[in-house]
Order: sequence, then C-alpha cells, then structure tokens
Amino acid sequence: MSTRVSDLLSGLAPSATLAVDGKAKALKATGEPVIGYGAGEPDFPTPVHIVEAAAKACYDPSNYKYTPTAGLQVLREAIVSKSKRDSGLEITPNQVLVTNGGKHAVATAFMTLLNPGDEVLIPAPFWTTYPEAVYLTGAKPVAVITNEANGFRLTVEDLERARTEKTKLLVFVSPSNPTGAVVRPEEIIEIGRWAAQHDIWVMCDEIYEHLVYGDAEHVSMPVVTPELGDRWVVVNGVAKTYAMTGWRIGWMIGAPDVMNAAVNYQSQTTSNISNISQRAAVAALTGDLSAVQEMRTAFDRRRKTMTSMLNAIDGVRCAIPEGAFYCFPNVTGLLGRSIGGRVATTSAELAETLLETIKIAVVPGEAFGTPGFFRLSYALGDEDLAEGLERFAALVAAG
Repeated sequence: MSTRVSDLLSGLAPSATLAVDGKAKALKATGEPVIGYGAGEPDFPTPVHIVEAAAKACYDPSNYKYTPTAGLQVLREAIVSKSKRDSGLEITPNQVLVTNGGKHAVATAFMTLLNPGDEVLIPAPFWTTYPEAVYLTGAKPVAVITNEANGFRLTVEDLERARTEKTKLLVFVSPSNPTGAVVRPEEIIEIGRWAAQHDIWVMCDEIYEHLVYGDAEHVSMPVVTPELGDRWVVVNGVAKTYAMTGWRIGWMIGAPDVMNAAVNYQSQTTSNISNISQRAAVAALTGDLSAVQEMRTAFDRRRKTMTSMLNAIDGVRCAIPEGAFYCFPNVTGLLGRSIGGRVATTSAELAETLLETIKIAVVPGEAFGTPGFFRLSYALGDEDLAEGLERFAALVAAG
C-alpha cells in the first residue's frame, strides 16, 4: 500500500533539537515554569546597528526585487573581507553563495558534492542535521565515534578506522556542536593532510569560530592545510556570532566550479535570500566584533557555572567545553536509578522524566549519535541556568 508522502521524506528524521525546543516553548505558553536548555540560540538581542541597517533597507525599493541568486555583491564582498580578517582564508566573491542560514549551506554543500552510494564521515557526537542532510542526497552517513576521554576531539586514528574506498567527504566542525570540543591546530593539520592523502573532500562548518575560551584556538583547515588544494567547502553564517538566528543568513564557500553548481541548484530551489536580511548581514560583517566579545564573556562565565553544577550532581560527569555554548554531560550514572520516582534506562527516557517532573528541557544524546549523554545549552540567562540545574540536582538527591 502506497503512502501519501514520498519514501524519501518518510525516512527523514525530524530535528531533535527543534522538537525539544518546540515542546518546551509550548509548555511555557500554557504557563508551565519550563526552563529550556535545548536550542542553540544566543539569548542576546541582535546588535542595534544591524537592526537599524535592516530598518533602513525596508524603505529602499531596490530591496523589493529579486537579486542575484548567489547573493548581493556587497554581501559577498563583505564575506570575502570577513574570511580574510577572521581566519586568513583568501577567496573571491565568485566563490561565495549566500544561503538561508547555515543549515541551508550544509544541505547545499552535500547536494553539490555527493552522489548516491558515497560515504560521508561524520564525527560523533554530531549535530543532528548532518546525517539527515547526507541521507537526502542518497549518500551514506558514517558515524566516526570520538573518545570522551580525549575530550571528543577527532583524531586521524578515528578516521582511518572508518575510511573505505567509498569515502567521499569528511564533515569537520570545531568548535563542536554538541560537545564544545575544539580540535588543536596541529591536529587539524594532521587531519587535513590525511584527507588530502586519500583524496577526500572536507566540509568545514565554522559557525562557532568566534566562540572559543581559555587557551583554545579556532583555525580554518583550508588555511593551515594547503595540501587540500581546492577539495574543501566552508560553511558559516551570522547566527551565532551576531545573535541573528532568526535572520537566516549563512554562506557556502568553495572552488568556482563547485560554487557554479551550488548557485544553479539554489536558483531552482530558493532563488535569492531575503534582501532585508542580506543588508543586515552586511552591517554585521563590516562592523566590529564588540558584540561577540560581550557574548563570549557571558558564555565563558556560564560554561564554568554549568560544568561545576553538573559535576556536583551524583551520577553526572561533565568535561568543561572549550568552545560553542553547550555542555555535554555523561549521565549513564543516573540510568537504572530511581529519579523522580521513575527508573530510566536510556538518556532519552531520563530527558523525558526531567521535562515532565521538574520542567527542564534537555536534548538526549541519542539525537547526536551518542546515547548516555545530554546536551545542555548555556546560551540562556544566568538565573534560569542556575535554577534549572538546582531543580535537576534536587530531583536526583530525592531519588
């Protein structure tokens, strides 16, 4: 019996992070005192000068029309300058495609580079979208399990165990969502050389490039590993750096022939991205980084608070994250125990218990390919962050 929707989309999993965030917001709307640690979204407002640029753009009739599919020339030029300024990546405007957020850039990169049957190495724990976006191309996502004892930092040894003759592309992200892991510069060079040796493409997701703490350092693999040649794609966006998640501006950077194909694909799907958002992004990228410096200071404080409070809970173990704005605690010590009068056998069941009993929303590790863990975002207010973890600690203590 045939279904009403395609087999392809019948096999597509929903976004677990968006699902958790949606459920938390729905409960909050009914008056429940829910504290959500689910969404990867800064709790800061978009900087005023960016909003003002967008407001001004609303009155310019040129923004009421279609613009080039690849994006406004002024924005593509701003991305070129920003890439040089922030990571030393030297590109030209014809290597840039403006997309509907970073997620759209990821999906477009996969659609551009992959064929059915190709294998894509995705370090786990992974952002929930990577394997599903690979699936939509007909290629095969291959999870590369990283080591908690190593801080979940990807190694060449991990990759070599997973490599086959069908391996076409490596997804590389540092800082990592969901773990906050930051791969060392010398390790990035080694990984890049390994990929070059085996003619493997690399998609570098650099969306969290500015959110690193302590001695951790972000470097761009194509910059430090020239051996890759042009077998790389970089995806990025304004969402995390400038608190612009809802503005939906990302971009994809690659070799001209790859980008020509990507632009052609976008011309037949979304066409150009919102002109108002593009004008706002120009203001963001050509301005200074004072806003992100303020956010990073707050995130740095919160990551230390969250890590300390999590480690104080009996049965929870959490390494301090070096980047992004997530903690990824191991909660296997809580499984099989009475928590809130219930006994959870999986982290997914435990997450459900927390939401239903103490009204805190976390994303279980199953969503990231690593059962037994939680992802908690510390991109929320200090008071909510502490209150939710106090509820968690009290629930565990009560049994």
